[in-house]
Amino acid sequence: MWGAERLPAWYPQPQPGQPVGEVWLTAEECPADDGSGTLGQLARHTPQAFGADANGFPLLIKMIFSREKLSVQVHPNDAQAQALGQPRGKTECWYIVAADPGATVAVGLNEPLSPEQVRAAITDGSIEQKLRHLPVRAGDMVYVDAGTIHAIGPGVTILETQQSSDITYRLYDYGRPRELHLEQGLAVMRASNKAGLVAPLAMKGFERLVASPYFVVDRFALNGEAELGGSGAMQILVALAEGCSVGSLPLPAGWAVVLPATETAYTLRGAGDVVRIALP
Repeated sequence: MWGAERLPAWYPQPQPGQPVGEVWLTAEECPADDGSGTLGQLARHTPQAFGADANGFPLLIKMIFSREKLSVQVHPNDAQAQALGQPRGKTECWYIVAADPGATVAVGLNEPLSPEQVRAAITDGSIEQKLRHLPVRAGDMVYVDAGTIHAIGPGVTILETQQSSDITYRLYDYGRPRELHLEQGLAVMRASNKAGLVAPLAMKGFERLVASPYFVVDRFALNGEAELGGSGAMQILVALAEGCSVGSLPLPAGWAVVLPATETAYTLRGAGDVVRIALP
């Protein structure tokens, strides 16, 4: 209900009256374009090549398109999720691909509040004013660790990298007729967190946008060629401009290209930004 009615030209356009909120790029069920199976099947067949563990492919990468406000929500950490019989929690980050003037996201609270104070703010509708709203623009990176109360505002396109989990506890939804998960969400929320805007760190040939225990995200500003070192770890590339390639393989804009773990070095070519996601 909060999704966009028009997407970047990289994707098929929504049917009239059927807005799209998310495009999932590396879900277990995503099919490989070469017909070799789904990402989940490939990861189970050769887990070391794809960084998979007993619970499958570790990262879920999405494009998010917000026409309206997303709900105020929170996710559990690993220990909390596993106590519920789930494989992992959900720490995530948001790379801002595009943003309307004045666009904001909310991460954390303006001041420490107890779960009961948060409950009261949800009940009286003041929770929006309690959130820490951050102006964002294209190129920004926002880190959101598990336990952080957060919300995405309208008018942004986000490349989200997250632990492969879809455990979402919705705390507040602006009166929309959707289920809330107050008890679960208040039980996993944390008043203090590491969430917020992350300044890029200059590296040799690229910028490190964020490094966490679960993922590392880099940006290559291509204008010709750049080398991808053979680190022995899986790498996922998402081009944000047309005409890029890695080796002899095209990088279609807005798609995820998964490079299995290898010691082989790759060469990126093209013009425009390419985001690389890898395991730490």
